[in-house]
Amino acid sequence: MPFIALAIGLLIVIIDQAIKYFIATGLKPVGELSVIDGLFKLVYTENRGVAFGMFQNMRWIFVAVTSVLLFAIIFYMFRKRPSGKLFYVSAGLIIGGGIGNLIDRIVLGYVIDYLSLSFFSPVCNFADYCITIGVILLVIYVLFFTDTFKSKKEKLHD
Repeated sequence: MPFIALAIGLLIVIIDQAIKYFIATGLKPVGELSVIDGLFKLVYTENRGVAFGMFQNMRWIFVAVTSVLLFAIIFYMFRKRPSGKLFYVSAGLIIGGGIGNLIDRIVLGYVIDYLSLSFFSPVCNFADYCITIGVILLVIYVLFFTDTFKSKKEKLHD
């Protein structure tokens, strides 16, 4: 199962980098493009921070922290081999999104963001949404499909 998570991650990295290539070459000169008036537009943005543009210009700290977190997830995945496909799907999403943004930070010095929704102010990218969905699925997995939060008494009765 860990290899399935890595395959999901690789697919996400390829999709993410392809989209960002087209955004950088096609949208950057234009700046923005309305897709659904008043709701959704593509906006070329260079994000030198993290989520929601916070903590600007701390590139190498983000590279280090992201690298450590990705290594920890991959190590845990291969070492502990948790049961449940949901864990591996969530890990694949987090790994792929994390590596996609990590590539941008290392190569460009910033992350290319481009998805702008009228009801959600930060401009994000495909990798950001993969990470977010992956974290949500991981929380669901931990809360409902593991015994992490069960008491010792409940574990004995299972």
